[in-house]
Amino acid sequence: MDEKEFKKLEEVLIQVGLKIAKRGEGAIFVVGTVSYQCLVEQAVPKFKAVNNPKLLESLAIMDGAIILDEDGFVEAYGVMIKSRETLKNFGTRHSAALSAAKGDNLVVMVSEEDKKIRIFRKSKLLLEIDARQKDIQHNIPAVVNILEFIGAGAVGSFGTILLVPNLGLALLPGVVLFGSAYYIFKNISRKFNGYYPFRKVQQKSL
Repeated sequence: MDEKEFKKLEEVLIQVGLKIAKRGEGAIFVVGTVSYQCLVEQAVPKFKAVNNPKLLESLAIMDGAIILDEDGFVEAYGVMIKSRETLKNFGTRHSAALSAAKGDNLVVMVSEEDKKIRIFRKSKLLLEIDARQKDIQHNIPAVVNILEFIGAGAVGSFGTILLVPNLGLALLPGVVLFGSAYYIFKNISRKFNGYYPFRKVQQKSL
């Protein structure tokens, strides 16, 4: 899958995740290779997620995770991922998401408890989206661009930092980034030719 197709897949996963979150339900999407056990019969033929987001949504609200291959096809649904990692102060779904986020795997997790979408990669939590934020769906293309800018390998390079949105983050309300403030600003600045869209943030160690 090329970069353009992958960004489209990210957008679809987040958009579907938002719909699920707003209903107060949970889900996990894993793009990549992970060990899992099927909890339900795999009766739905393999299909490309971006071509059928409604079917993807229907499968996602079943118990268990959805696994997509590197080309964006749904490989399995309703599966159990063995949790080898834990995310402090969060439940089993978060632990499964963190455990699945190995290597280049992309994990998009929907929390039914707080109606937030959390995105993981390289065994790190990268970004959080609040589905309760008004018109948040219109900002999804920009969110996907930010994911590209910050780079999974940068997260945690200087310790884990939570960037709390303030007035300077009005460009993307309802979105919280995790990782190195320096690296994030450095990459976003380069993409915007020196312009920082996040001029004012509060920083708090996790």
